[in-house]
Amino acid sequence: MENQNFLNQSDLARRWKLSPRTLERWRWEGFGPPHLKIGGRILYRMSDVQAYEDGHLRDSTAKHQGARLSAA
Repeated sequence: MENQNFLNQSDLARRWKLSPRTLERWRWEGFGPPHLKIGGRILYRMSDVQAYEDGHLRDSTAKHQGARLSAA
C-alpha cells in the first residue's frame, strides 16, 4: 500500500474544507465515502474519495431540489 493512494481523516477534511468531526459524524450516520479502519486509524482510499466526489457532481441544483446531499 502506498501512502499517496490513501487519505487520513485530517487530509480528507482539508480537501473538502470540513471539520474532521463532520467526517466522524458522517461515518457514524453512514454517509461519505467508504473507509478502512486499520489499527485504530481511519483511512480513505483515493479511488473511493474520487468515486464519491464523481457521484455527487451536479450540473444544476434544480434537478436535486429537496434531495439531501451528503457531501460538500
